[in-house]
Amino acid sequence: MVGGGGGAELTDPVALGPRSAPSRVLFGPHVTNLADPHRPRAIGDAHVAYYARRAAGGAGVVVTEVASVHDSDRPYDRAPRAADCAPGWSAVARACRPHGTLVLAGLGHAGSQGSSAHHRRPLWAPSPIADPVGREVPVAMDEAAIAAVVDGFATAAALAVEAGADGVEIQAGQHALLRQFLSGLTNQRSDAYGAERGLLLRQVMAAVRAAVGDDGVVGLRLAVDELAPWAGLTPDAVEVPAGLDHVVGVRGSGLAVAATRPDAHTPPGYGVPLTAALRQAAPAGTAVVLAGGVVDPGQAREALAAGDADLVEMTRALVAEPDLVAHVRAGRAPRPCVLTNQRCRVRDVRNPLVSCTVSPTVGVPTVRPGDGRAVRVVGGGPAGLEGALVLARSGHRVTLLERGDELGGLLRWVARLPGRGRFADLVAWWRGELARYGVTVCLGADADPDGDVPTLWAAGGVDRDPPATGVETVPAATFLAGAPPSDRPGRGPRRSDGAARSVGGDGPVVVWDRIGDATGVGVAELLAAAGREVAIVTGDGVVGHELGGDLVPAQARLVAAGVRRVVRHALVDAADGVLTLRHVDTGEPTTLRCAALVDASPRVPGPVPEDAVAEGGLLVVGPQVLAGDVVAPRTVHEAVLDGRRAAARVAELAARP
Repeated sequence: MVGGGGGAELTDPVALGPRSAPSRVLFGPHVTNLADPHRPRAIGDAHVAYYARRAAGGAGVVVTEVASVHDSDRPYDRAPRAADCAPGWSAVARACRPHGTLVLAGLGHAGSQGSSAHHRRPLWAPSPIADPVGREVPVAMDEAAIAAVVDGFATAAALAVEAGADGVEIQAGQHALLRQFLSGLTNQRSDAYGAERGLLLRQVMAAVRAAVGDDGVVGLRLAVDELAPWAGLTPDAVEVPAGLDHVVGVRGSGLAVAATRPDAHTPPGYGVPLTAALRQAAPAGTAVVLAGGVVDPGQAREALAAGDADLVEMTRALVAEPDLVAHVRAGRAPRPCVLTNQRCRVRDVRNPLVSCTVSPTVGVPTVRPGDGRAVRVVGGGPAGLEGALVLARSGHRVTLLERGDELGGLLRWVARLPGRGRFADLVAWWRGELARYGVTVCLGADADPDGDVPTLWAAGGVDRDPPATGVETVPAATFLAGAPPSDRPGRGPRRSDGAARSVGGDGPVVVWDRIGDATGVGVAELLAAAGREVAIVTGDGVVGHELGGDLVPAQARLVAAGVRRVVRHALVDAADGVLTLRHVDTGEPTTLRCAALVDASPRVPGPVPEDAVAEGGLLVVGPQVLAGDVVAPRTVHEAVLDGRRAAARVAELAARP
């Protein structure tokens, strides 16, 4: 029986079939790349620690990274294989059990959304239709292959519960063979599996239930809306198999991968219509899980109170703040997820480890207790704010000096970019945490670089020289300082933007983007929304190449806004309202009309003492530890990690007699 319904609290327990979870927060399956490189297809020690940390913080249900149920599937290098996962599943279950958290083994097969790069065999799919991203043409599965996959799901499910997992969750959402069989986009068979596209899913779920038995949990992650109504799955036609304990509704397909876990350009709550469709279609007693950009406890509470869902998936929120549920129980604000997807989406050939833009999970040192020792932090940007918080939490008496009149550093201006408004929430959270831990904050204060007090020096960088002469040039930070605060996620940039209307008079504006992050694209969007003629120039092969999951949506937004994209070009000079560019491959020159240039390049490091000593990516000068942009241009993730590392070094200096 499903516990609660309308009016349930996020921290209330909930029944899933024969089991009970201690809260209604689900930590969903996602790529982590945490496997041991020597055993890349197993659930390893790093997985165990990762999941156990979320269980300790109050997560009610943990679904492990999806494991392939058949050797025909290896979608990425460190993709778990169910046959190798039993010891790891056992270890995760043992680590989570003391907290009451239910552990479900994620099981799936990526089908045509996989890769043959690792197993060197044709991909399996319902029909020989290439995935729009991978572009490999798969082989249409025959009856023997279909039977092998059904048996693979059943065998893997039995292995998981024998290993100690509370049950399984079957993947029929994004990157899933089962979704591909369900969809007219990818299933064009003429046999029974084409005439009745839900046949394979029903066979798999029946086999899995038989393997798990009545004592375990069986869940399903199901694509409800592929955002392709001409042939894809739609909410009004969703079918939910019998025998489930819970169902999670997701959206997206190979045509819309970013839509499954979009960034903050998409407004929250887009998953609510999916849960409504599942409520109508699911058999009585099936718990419905809301998934889709829910990262704030308030959003989750509203969904539960309204009866939209019985549980809420808050995966990215728990990556940012493992103790989210514990904080909610204590009435405290958790560290906010900023929904950039830059460090938590790691399905990447480089095998990056899962992390978080605002809360790095790898390479974080232990900080020794401060016992009330006095330390200073200079600079109120992300490195300084995080460093001050780490030092205060470890028992140091912290004074933070910021020369400006507000905390946040460049994040104050980053938060004015489209889709980046949640960075203002992060700064507000830091401000509140510093007050809670008794940090003395001095605004409008210059710091003396001399002195004996151990100091974390994170005073930031400085603007670089203009990239071209002969044209009005405005650094992106200066431009954004004159822009209004960003609207909440999902809304477009404001048209009443005085900065965008005033720069360069009425003439065309060019955005010069060396890096390819959100700054150049966002500035171009703001300018276009103000009615300006805009071009964005980059030496890369695509505009915004560092945007990750937002890369494709960003191109669509720029096209819709009328922004001209000029790629593979370097900036040479400007004169008389004309910007000269050079193609980086051919050397051929070209020109652009340009009344003003907005430089989206990162700042350069500030002056560094000649006697500074490099230590593990930091610079140390006597009792001062330099971190953040003062050392090198840093992303938010890098600055936060620098702040933590520098705080550990400052604590060591403070402990010296």
